[in-house]
Amino acid sequence: MSPADFKRAGSLYGAVDLGARKQALDAQARREATAQETGGVPAPVIDVDDANFTTEVVDRSMNSLVLLELTVTRAEQAREYSLLLEKLAAENAGRWTLARVDVEVSPQIAQALRVQNVPALYALFQGQPVAVVPGIATEAQLRDWLSQLLEALAQYLPPVPEGGEAQEQPAEPPTDPDVLAAEQAIDAGDLDGAVAAYERLLARSPNNEDARIGLAGLGLIRRTQDVDPAEVQRRLSDPADLEAQLLAADFEMLSGEVDAAFDRLVAVVRRTSGEDRDQARTRLLGLFETLPADDPSVSRARRSLASALF
Repeated sequence: MSPADFKRAGSLYGAVDLGARKQALDAQARREATAQETGGVPAPVIDVDDANFTTEVVDRSMNSLVLLELTVTRAEQAREYSLLLEKLAAENAGRWTLARVDVEVSPQIAQALRVQNVPALYALFQGQPVAVVPGIATEAQLRDWLSQLLEALAQYLPPVPEGGEAQEQPAEPPTDPDVLAAEQAIDAGDLDGAVAAYERLLARSPNNEDARIGLAGLGLIRRTQDVDPAEVQRRLSDPADLEAQLLAADFEMLSGEVDAAFDRLVAVVRRTSGEDRDQARTRLLGLFETLPADDPSVSRARRSLASALF
């Protein structure tokens, strides 16, 4: 599912089946009543429709993982699947949120996402769809899928509280030998050697931020090392010259104009479509990799990108 499809789902208007909406509200009431009876708390489940899709799904995903379930709440098999997802959501409270769309309440969301069959399950993080489970999966399959998903996003998600205390994150070695080798290679102008050193480090430590940032920065240098900035500036007079816009953003990053580079590419995403939009979006995501994940400029640009896409 492309991000452009989620954009359409985030700005939906039209008639709503009030009978189906009541079913969804009744389901939420039953969850809350059950929680009160058992002295527990409701599973982290949010009922979503076209009115709150952007706030509850897109905006929420900027800082946490959201699983978007598309279902039909009156269907028995779908209800059983929903209960399984609620069980997993309760077990993983604090790690992700389950957002549920009844496609009979909000059929346009399913249409915008081009969903052929329900139930279907999407994972969204930082405004982007990152994984999908079509159809009904078994509990074992869902647990395995969630485990792989959370492992892939581990370095970006907030730490999970344990016993009221935040888990202490293991510190990276202060001076990794491959980091030093990469820095020495860069000083010597040996970009290939630097890339090799960072790749060795990533092979040993896939979530190492130094290696991730280093490789992204080397890619930025390689793209621009044989390009004349003045020529790029001249080409910017042609609004249709996408490559010029991408290179201009690269040069802005190299000169420290981070926000200007991000704003330029977000603007390109807003005014383009198809392959041009995908290319601009991919370049912007690549530039995000040149900075720490919690950099304020990256966070701001991710929100702007989500707004442009949705």
